[in-house]
Amino acid sequence: MARGPTMSDIARRAGVSRVAVSYALNGRAGVSPELRERILALAREMGFRPSGPAMAMHGAAAKAIGLALRRSSATLSVEVFPRLLISGIQTELSAHGFGLALQFVTGLDAEIAVYRRWSGERRVDGVLVCDLAVDDPRIAVLEDLRLPAVVVGGPDGTGGLTSLWSDDAAAVRETVGYLASLGHRRAALVSGPAGLAHTQRRTAAFQAACRSAGVDGSVLITDYTGEAGAQATRRILGSARRPSAIVYDNDVMAVAGLGVAMEMGIAVPAALSIVAGEDSALCQVVRPALTVLRRDVTAHGQRAAQLLFGAMAGSDPQSVQGERAALVTRGSTGPPPGQPG
Repeated sequence: MARGPTMSDIARRAGVSRVAVSYALNGRAGVSPELRERILALAREMGFRPSGPAMAMHGAAAKAIGLALRRSSATLSVEVFPRLLISGIQTELSAHGFGLALQFVTGLDAEIAVYRRWSGERRVDGVLVCDLAVDDPRIAVLEDLRLPAVVVGGPDGTGGLTSLWSDDAAAVRETVGYLASLGHRRAALVSGPAGLAHTQRRTAAFQAACRSAGVDGSVLITDYTGEAGAQATRRILGSARRPSAIVYDNDVMAVAGLGVAMEMGIAVPAALSIVAGEDSALCQVVRPALTVLRRDVTAHGQRAAQLLFGAMAGSDPQSVQGERAALVTRGSTGPPPGQPG
């Protein structure tokens, strides 16, 4: 017996998600009147005949969105950014009666396999994509699966998916300009993994800003962990051309770097200035408190979830610029040795 048209077939013809088709066929809010009429017309044209089980399977019955993170569950207890991001996501999901399917994976291939399984088993209605990689293969896979998705990153390299991004380069330029205004002429950046798109943007912005400000800038690639931050700091502070300022891509590495400086008898900020690329309670309770780049990550997560609900309802893809991190000066930065205070 020939298979009749399904909601997936209608979604492909209409160029929208299965969820949007379900909303339209069930008379639910979440799609525009124009899109609802177009979907209903296609359903009539294709001879679609819904059944109760099919509506449950292909519609929004999952009531969940997916988030796969390439890290271990243990690192989540240390990293502030993903915890705050998830907090904001959960706030928005709760308001809609949705749950969060959180999966930890070891690499891009494993993450792609999770998306294929979630899509095939109708486990989630959409996904949030984090840690955008250079030439990220996940984008094409999600487009092919027609799984509604929002990339937390960008603005480049996100294909036809909606993205939510912030201007990391501008924040880095502000930081370098601030250090240069204090008199620093040699600085180092302890960055994250080289394969991440935002790492490349921050690194390029740091190097360009240093050249523009007449600062000798160097970069060390790490993996965001405190251990890696400590190792990088020992290498930097043990070099013959020791910089007078170090910028770290996250809070964990900056706090670890402060500890190394104290162990080596290098006073902060009298002999070394430190800037953390993220803010956290750790940055505020250490002494001296760390100068940071701060933004409302919880609100960022909430906005990402809002955009995903729009994508699930059939909204056109869009590139949305979120809040830029702002420099907050504290006790860990000051003029370099030999400069007036």
